[in-house]
Amino acid sequence: MLCGESRQQPLFTPSGAKRRNARNTRWSYHVVRCPRCGFLYRNPGIRPERLGDLYADNYSGFLTGDYAANRRRRYRLTLDAFGDLFRDGTGRRLLDFGCGAGLFLELAEERGFDAVGIDLSPDSVKLANERLTRARAYHGDIADVPEIARGGFDVITLWSVLAHLPRPLQDFARFRRLLAPGGVLLILTVNANSLLLKADGDAWNGFTKNHLMFYTSETLPVLLGRTGFAGVSFAPFYGDTVEAGTTRLAPRLRRRLCRTVDRLDGGNMLRAVAYADEEAILRWGGGLRVRGCVPAVRTPAAPAWPGLRDEVTATGPAC
Repeated sequence: MLCGESRQQPLFTPSGAKRRNARNTRWSYHVVRCPRCGFLYRNPGIRPERLGDLYADNYSGFLTGDYAANRRRRYRLTLDAFGDLFRDGTGRRLLDFGCGAGLFLELAEERGFDAVGIDLSPDSVKLANERLTRARAYHGDIADVPEIARGGFDVITLWSVLAHLPRPLQDFARFRRLLAPGGVLLILTVNANSLLLKADGDAWNGFTKNHLMFYTSETLPVLLGRTGFAGVSFAPFYGDTVEAGTTRLAPRLRRRLCRTVDRLDGGNMLRAVAYADEEAILRWGGGLRVRGCVPAVRTPAAPAWPGLRDEVTATGPAC
């Protein structure tokens, strides 16, 4: 998956029964940590050929229910966190990979992007096309849609998709090929360095039935470097209500929260822009801190998760 290490360290056993207010409690799995690169992933995982089964049964009901209530706000906050990069889409082609019911494609239309989306959920794609004006959503795999397969995109977006990908190296190599010179990849995913994960353990809300892999600002650049990206910028995530100015936290507590998130990289979500090449960094990286994506693996310090087990086993797939 990332570094090829076969050893793994048992870390968490999330389940629906441990989640607060969970509707579906009939799932459970193990999360392990790679002792070489620190990557967290589900073991055993899900075979890629079965991935579509997870989204075939009225998945759009989830995407358009409570989950969708604050999605538009999160999209706007994330786009704006990267300055002017996504403010104007005029003349720019955009692919929303895992577009769901088209909520972001609507916003992409508003900002002037020439947008298309693709998703594994057929009912979600149907809903998306019913709400869109100019953009178009497709069902299936990229290779099945010539308009998408030919590439040339200025922007590709992954909204809460990365944790669902069973073959990230293959998928990100394909994303890199689909990007035009100067293109960027926008990623929003759960943060495996989250303060909430450290507090909640197995009950963390980032452990869901369909999530397979869990990244940090240290492991994501490894994935990007190994698949041909030139650099990456991160934007801290303080929480939707804090960033929107609607939080009930007292100002002193809000400032303390933001300082802690900055110091520990502990936001519950990971927000990143990956640059396809040096041209993209020169065009879009101004005003942002850009990190290089070097495909090297460093042995990380042991994380401070309560109850971390010391044993390392050699079972299961390589990281």
